Amino acid sequence: MAANRKKDPPRPSGMVWQEFGEVSNDAVFERATPDLPPNQQQLRVQATRAGRGGKTVTVITGFQSRPETLNALLKQLKTQCGTGGTLKDNELEIQGDHRQKVLELLLKQGYKAKISGG
Repeated sequence: MAANRKKDPPRPSGMVWQEFGEVSNDAVFERATPDLPPNQQQLRVQATRAGRGGKTVTVITGFQSRPETLNALLKQLKTQCGTGGTLKDNELEIQGDHRQKVLELLLKQGYKAKISGG
């Protein structure tokens, strides 16, 4: 009897409802992330060890930029500080305690930044 059953028609790739035309997920995320100029961004620079196995990391938060812009800035900061770093959740992480140096570099590039935390 199972052989006589009709097969369900194939479903679209996870699409539940679509109003008009083709919309890619990339377009949705690009509109959600504004790319503000540096002088309109309020950045916080802080050193932390929380959740990093005792290693100190300088974290820069408050960005409202695209990932491409942040990756370019991260590369400059890593070169100037002579250390590694990464981009996580729109936050830049630089290995080591480089708060003062990072602050100076961000101010030179026109960002509004200040040191936060103790």
